[in-house]
Amino acid sequence: MRLPFPGRKPRLFGHRGAAGVAPENTLVSFTRALADGSDILELDVRATADGEVVVIHDATLERTTDGAGPVSAHTLGEIVRLDAGFRFTPDQGRTFPYRGQGVSVPRLADLMRECPGVPLNIEIKQADPPIVTAVVRLLRAAGARVLLAAEADGIMREIRLQAPEIPTSCSAGEVAAFVTALGCGQTPALPAGAVALQIPERFGDLTLVNAESLAAAHALGAEVHVWTVNDPREARRLVALGCDGIMSDFPAEARAAIDEETRHA
Repeated sequence: MRLPFPGRKPRLFGHRGAAGVAPENTLVSFTRALADGSDILELDVRATADGEVVVIHDATLERTTDGAGPVSAHTLGEIVRLDAGFRFTPDQGRTFPYRGQGVSVPRLADLMRECPGVPLNIEIKQADPPIVTAVVRLLRAAGARVLLAAEADGIMREIRLQAPEIPTSCSAGEVAAFVTALGCGQTPALPAGAVALQIPERFGDLTLVNAESLAAAHALGAEVHVWTVNDPREARRLVALGCDGIMSDFPAEARAAIDEETRHA
């Protein structure tokens, strides 16, 4: 199985759109990410009380909207009336430029309609009630170019069971097994369908992204995408190291750093 993203490498993923300059996981953020040079849109999905798949990271509404409580306790009608630009501030609370500007929590279907054919990297966040079936149905209907991700091992197992044709990244447990094998001097393996490790450079005191882990992933035919890289110098260094993708809240700055590094390679 191959990654469904043709084109240049290293790849630039707009993390939750362009979360550093526009309200995360909203259409305005995704549009900005594409304008700023992102190759792929990275996003998170959950479901409303009436089963609509919406694009939002947190299980609750407080951090990114003017609402409160669990996403799953509200209907779509209630969710779309919230102000998803209410909390966004580019300057540590001095200004809130997107408040009252009509920015809402989008449905996954809305994103695919507004950005047809754009490659998507979708993390399924919600385990209970399960939403894998609903997400897969939408993706198949749209013919989306997509890589599915899930931190939770159980969600990832369900993705691969229901949609073996859709490539995936690795869950947290699978990443841990990969790293543990390397640390023990063993040859790591990846599950069928896994085509990428999407990981931070470091986890606590442990370095996850280095020449050894990159070589091991590449030997298995997998790519390594690093999140969340908001320092252009770090982006350049990771590209020089051989990383296949960078996820950034600031795609314009990351694009410039990637392009500069690749020109000098």
